[in-house]
Amino acid sequence: MGRVPRPFLAERVLGVVAHRERDARRKADLLAEAAQARLAQGYVPRHLRQAYAAELAWADAEFAAGRKKEAAASLTKALMLAFHRVAHLDNGASPLAEDPTAFTGPLRRSKTARALRKARGRKSPAAAPEAGRPVRLLIAHSNNANFLGPLLQRYEQDPEVELRLLNTAADPELKPLSGGVGRLVRHAVAGDGAYTRAAEAALRPHLDWADVVFVDWCTAAATLFTRVDPGTTRIVVRLHSFEALGYWPHLADFSRVDDLVFVSEHLRELCVAAMPRLAEPDGPRLHVVSNVVPLDRFALPKKPDARFTLGLVGTSQVAKDPRWALDVLKLLRRKDPRYVLHTIGSPLGAAGSAATARYHEAFLAELGPLEAEGAVRRIGQTDDVPGALQEVGVILSTSVRESWHAGLIEGAASGAVPVVRAWPSFAGKPPGARTPFPPSWIATTPAEAAERILAATGAEESWLELAQEASAHASATWDPRSPLADFDRILLGGRGEA
Repeated sequence: MGRVPRPFLAERVLGVVAHRERDARRKADLLAEAAQARLAQGYVPRHLRQAYAAELAWADAEFAAGRKKEAAASLTKALMLAFHRVAHLDNGASPLAEDPTAFTGPLRRSKTARALRKARGRKSPAAAPEAGRPVRLLIAHSNNANFLGPLLQRYEQDPEVELRLLNTAADPELKPLSGGVGRLVRHAVAGDGAYTRAAEAALRPHLDWADVVFVDWCTAAATLFTRVDPGTTRIVVRLHSFEALGYWPHLADFSRVDDLVFVSEHLRELCVAAMPRLAEPDGPRLHVVSNVVPLDRFALPKKPDARFTLGLVGTSQVAKDPRWALDVLKLLRRKDPRYVLHTIGSPLGAAGSAATARYHEAFLAELGPLEAEGAVRRIGQTDDVPGALQEVGVILSTSVRESWHAGLIEGAASGAVPVVRAWPSFAGKPPGARTPFPPSWIATTPAEAAERILAATGAEESWLELAQEASAHASATWDPRSPLADFDRILLGGRGEA
């Protein structure tokens, strides 16, 4: 037998001991220690689900004994372990994305977790806006307004809408209430009169004013707004992919959410599999509305050498997997050294976790020789993405998972030929990457991607034809007028269609 890698040794030893342990508290501690040892080294524990399930078992024992504060503390520990970023964000695979139903099974079976997600509902049904005045729309977020620009612009200019914007992470009253997972769990499981009164006092003026509250990102702001009865105000939440792999959606009370918006079909399927309560009768109406991206500004003429330039927009996360792009580039350059790669956006850093640092080190080791021979150019963060894409003739999506991938669609709209990795987290599970994009855009391996690129760019005429087809498809399929009309219906039209 070969030597067991050091990061796995502690987990293996502690796992064997825990399997023999009969004391529930001791068993949970041993499994958690084993999992944390591997997470600290940047690896996904093989027994992560069993480890957090053991902590949930202890939480349920405390809950049954009436020790609700202790149960809440144990549940918080289980959530932090189950949704550790190393397990879901900083590696190429996520156990939740691979099998959402199985991974979240312990949460659904836990009596303490049921208390956390208890459907408290609302005392009064949501009401239509008063006639004779503009619709009062409050758009809320928690320090992330990245995808709100087109919506804000639309409703700021609409005389039939009175718009307010709220950042709960910057508001002096709301910021202390929306942070601290432990406090939020304790409030839901054990009750916290002081918290309830503070949340009610801070949110009621916003809820009394608004006809509709639209919360972007299902994170802290969404959790906070579902902690109090919304009265007759409609609550709409948009969920992106980041929070789907975290604990925040499991803290929200969806019985107080009227409409839940996903940015893609496969994201909706993932979330419903992980949280079946979303599809229950008292759950929200579910919608799929793509991100709103104005594409006209990307229709600029290409530079002369664009045909042999690959583009990758966004490399700041491990999930973007820019090493896959380097593999494709190396295969292409064996055939023709004119092929180069431009990376656009904030670079990947080493901060975050041991997994991120390890990936960053490996990426730089591969990148160095390619940069030295002029094969890679790092554009970095820029306010002129359309200008940067003028030099790109092939746009890549190399991610292990995406909810929609705006950078790829922007590249296609610019007239770059799209080549999309069949996102591994969704591969083999319909719809995955094959639903938002045409089959001709999809590649499963770097070799297949290189073959597609060579075939597309072999002659200037064929490249121009495919580029024009991609641009036309992007402009027609993701015309921003369509999702804006959907938001008009959902936010301003009372009861939207499911």
